[in-house]
Amino acid sequence: MLHQFRITPKMVKRSNGTLLTPEMEIIVTINSYDPFCNGAHAVKDEYMRVWGYDYEHACASRGWFDVEQMH
Repeated sequence: MLHQFRITPKMVKRSNGTLLTPEMEIIVTINSYDPFCNGAHAVKDEYMRVWGYDYEHACASRGWFDVEQMH
């Protein structure tokens, strides 16, 4: 069963030459109940595809984001 999540940054964050802002919202659809499981691959891929934001290079963490499960 697929689950959709709206992932929104909590604050403006500058890290390793990258910029993350609360406007950089994404929607991820995965088979898991946690979009950050398995190394957050779905989140990393979607941020790169939509915003050109390199989640891994920024050393981003789950605590930087609000996660809302959509129905």
